[in-house]
Amino acid sequence: MARVVAVCTSEKKGERKQNRGKARALTGLGLEGDAHAGYMHRQISLLALESIERMRFQGLEVGPGDFAENITTEGIELHTLPVGLRLRIGKDVYLRVTQIGKECHTRCAIYRQAGDCVMPREGIFAEVLNSGDISVGDPIVILPPYRFAILTASDKGSRGEREDTSGALIKKILLPLGDTVCHTIVPDEEEKIVEELRRFSDIDKVDLILTTGGTGFSPRDVTPEATRKVIEREVPGIPEALRMESLKKTPRAMLSRGIAGIRSKTLIINLPGSPKAVEEHLMVLFPVLEHALGILTGKEGECGEESHYIK
Repeated sequence: MARVVAVCTSEKKGERKQNRGKARALTGLGLEGDAHAGYMHRQISLLALESIERMRFQGLEVGPGDFAENITTEGIELHTLPVGLRLRIGKDVYLRVTQIGKECHTRCAIYRQAGDCVMPREGIFAEVLNSGDISVGDPIVILPPYRFAILTASDKGSRGEREDTSGALIKKILLPLGDTVCHTIVPDEEEKIVEELRRFSDIDKVDLILTTGGTGFSPRDVTPEATRKVIEREVPGIPEALRMESLKKTPRAMLSRGIAGIRSKTLIINLPGSPKAVEEHLMVLFPVLEHALGILTGKEGECGEESHYIK
């Protein structure tokens, strides 16, 4: 199993980092307290212990942090990972690989000493997609590349009279798990909603469709009716859990008519229209989405792709 063997930071750039044992990764920044945090797409650097061992074999007395990497790993061939691949460290931290290796403009002390440095070839860089603590011993998991679609049902939104803030929020929250490849706004018309849901699942073949809007009591709120025409199997536990959690905040949650179901290998979930409710519902969904999509698509438990990188 791939794991973290060191969590390193430094107060200044250009110096070797010290293993702190634990640090907090901040979304869009990097490790808290590290001099390299916030550097564009190179927010966190990672280097494999196996790479460091090769430098030791050349006679160097080096260890984790000496190559200015933030995270030293074991059991994973980091330099073979493709750009764009997502990693989960521990339970909460999600990273996206942004760069493999780097160009050294100035020779570091290690290069001058050994005539070689492994970091430019085998170190990788990543951006932080979801905050959380990283500790020595945390497991590292390679995530499948899930694909999402967002459908906003709104008469005003389809006419450009209202900004689709809920759709944008869904895309942002889902980013740790995959990429939103389709996002459309349609009026509150049942057949148009049905058409888009079928296109997303049958033609675009996304793994997850999240709808927002059209789940209330208004005569034009027809998203659940459209969804029932499309799904092949209903998943009642999802809307039950969402309403139960929302009821803790407002009794009006019982008025939501949203449903969830499966069409082929696509999960479809209705969310409310308001950004606040969307965020609340996604916080309930997020911890189980990875597992649900893994089972539905058959990607959970597969060792094919991961075995190329995990030793």
